[in-house]
Amino acid sequence: MKSFGQLSSEQAQRENDFLSSLIGENEAEGLANFEAGLSERRSEILFKVATDIEDTENALKHVEQLTRRLKKHLEQLKGLQRVLSK
Repeated sequence: MKSFGQLSSEQAQRENDFLSSLIGENEAEGLANFEAGLSERRSEILFKVATDIEDTENALKHVEQLTRRLKKHLEQLKGLQRVLSK
């Protein structure tokens, strides 16, 4: 039969093991929450980058259209200048 001291020591060890497992679960849960937060932040950044790409492409198309119109207008002005210079 075990003495009271041995039983008390074993009980303390079981309590320590139990508390350690709880702390480990909390750490694992904390890591899982952290990873979920990172994943969500990554998705948000990816969405913002995709939106910025789309906005930049649209702005570039607009600038290209404006460039074509300005070149056409410039040619018209040069033609008008030639006609008036004669």
